[in-house]
Amino acid sequence: MRIISGTLKGKRITAPNNLPVRPTTDFAKEALFNILNNEWYFDEIAVLDLFSGIGSISLEFASRGAKKITSVDNFVGCIKFLDDTAKKLNLDHIIDTQKADAIKYVNKKASKSYDIVFADPPYDLPEEDYQKLLNGVLENEWLEKGGNFVLEHPSHIQFEDHPRFVQHKKYGNVHFTFFE
Repeated sequence: MRIISGTLKGKRITAPNNLPVRPTTDFAKEALFNILNNEWYFDEIAVLDLFSGIGSISLEFASRGAKKITSVDNFVGCIKFLDDTAKKLNLDHIIDTQKADAIKYVNKKASKSYDIVFADPPYDLPEEDYQKLLNGVLENEWLEKGGNFVLEHPSHIQFEDHPRFVQHKKYGNVHFTFFE
């Protein structure tokens, strides 16, 4: 995995093989950030990264100037890897990791809201859990007014009928759906 842009542009991050992750491809990540870059000044936003894994998305936001990022993952190895990487890159004051089940995390009243919420759950997550995740983020005030929730998901799950649906983008096998 590499960081696409910002102060750490080109930096390669190599995670241990024993971590259960499927990082967003560089191609899809670059396309996603091109979309977000047209809507946000990254140095003015707070980000919630759900199912953060090794932190590919969190590190990209940090490299582009995001001031506060909360990264949530249920696997202790991923949290430790992201903590260690953030410390090595002097980003530990920006990236706050939380070891938690992301669906349970957002299915309680938000203690803080975010400009952008990004979620990249495992592709084998049951469809009803995608709905729990979506409802949790949107109904429990995790998203600032005017904010974006970006959900990465497999092709067989569709959200176009959701009342807060904005757009759907496909990059290879990666699908992003945007909600407001």
